[in-house]
Amino acid sequence: MRTGSGEAFALEGGLPFTGHVRVPGDKSISHRAVIVAALAEGVSVVRGRSEGDDVRRTEEATRALGARVEGESIRGGQDALHAPDVPLDLGNSGTGMRLLAGAVAGWPWTVELRGDSSLSSRPMDRIARPLRLMGARVDGRTERFLPPLVVRGGSLRGIEYSPPEASAQVKSCVMLAGLSAQGLTVVREKVLTRQHTEEILTLAGVEVSESFEGSEHVVRVLPSRPRAFELEVPSDPSQAAFWLVGACLVPGSEVVVEHVYTGSARRGFLDVLGRMGARIEEVPAVGPGELAPTADLVARSGPLLATEVEAHEISGLDEVPVLAVAASRAEGTTVFRGVGELRFKESDRFAGVIEMVRAFGAGAEGDGDDIYVTGVPALSAGNVDSHGDHRMAMAAAVAAASVTGRPSRIVGWEAVQTSYPGFRSDLAALTGGGTR
Repeated sequence: MRTGSGEAFALEGGLPFTGHVRVPGDKSISHRAVIVAALAEGVSVVRGRSEGDDVRRTEEATRALGARVEGESIRGGQDALHAPDVPLDLGNSGTGMRLLAGAVAGWPWTVELRGDSSLSSRPMDRIARPLRLMGARVDGRTERFLPPLVVRGGSLRGIEYSPPEASAQVKSCVMLAGLSAQGLTVVREKVLTRQHTEEILTLAGVEVSESFEGSEHVVRVLPSRPRAFELEVPSDPSQAAFWLVGACLVPGSEVVVEHVYTGSARRGFLDVLGRMGARIEEVPAVGPGELAPTADLVARSGPLLATEVEAHEISGLDEVPVLAVAASRAEGTTVFRGVGELRFKESDRFAGVIEMVRAFGAGAEGDGDDIYVTGVPALSAGNVDSHGDHRMAMAAAVAAASVTGRPSRIVGWEAVQTSYPGFRSDLAALTGGGTR
């Protein structure tokens, strides 16, 4: 059914989560692998990519730039790429826009990057600043560089840059631009962010060095032409988090999420759940061509306790909405500190998290950039508007799946297509039904 705010999903919960599931390939890795493969000389093979709309938009954008993307194979390189004939439409994908802006900045082209209404309201000044310092001309709407973004590239110079905010996307944008710059490009980050761009560029033969200097993580990139590579994309930990939390909350649950990326910069939510007393076991599952450690994650139901969560623990803050669902059932008050960046995601997730938790009967308050969630013994059925945000919709579904008695209703469900098109069918498989 549909409402004025989009598709609505009615979900009757209370059934335990049981069985095995393999979630989509990691979205962050998929974006980066597609872009680096398009820049690389020869034919790369990238298996297991995310099938969500966000990554599909990045694939279409690289096709418009001249790369041939056919199934698992991607043919790119200097002779294949050219200025696009049309604007690159990234839909709702902020990752795709920020990374591609860096990739095209090194070429003597004028490229327009645009998106849907949500993406068009998200500031791009964080990437415009360093790209301009490198010599690219970048234009957008207002002083915050709202999309459409126009990048006029070529003749870049390497810079040393310290992003004012922790952002793997900004770091990656600068690194990708640095491939075509004269001289060394250096990014210094005070908080370690996900390292997928470093990993994939290294796999593609690019000279990348990483070090810790004092409290800073420092990445150095020399100008280079990537070469073709092969990669098996591991399962997305951010998507795995939904099933792990669901299994923790519903009595009688035991779920195995297979082949999940567990690299140090992406496992923060696992450490938080561990502090809360979650019964989660990691079984190593390393396969050929992996970027970092992977594991099968086994989650079983059990009581949870409140904790404090610092923003730097959760790379990109992607798992905060579903961790807030866990906190809504934990004994005590969980504090998410310094998470104001949630306001600038696909929706205002800061307000959305508070709204969602309250809708299911738990307590939630905001104070500055902190969110306080007070748990209750059992959630009640709720009506939630995802505001077109895929992570909010799926987090609400996890909360609804723990409710016994009455169905809950989630509006804006179509947003899930951007990252996890099979979420609803996987939910039905793990719970034996419960959807309407």
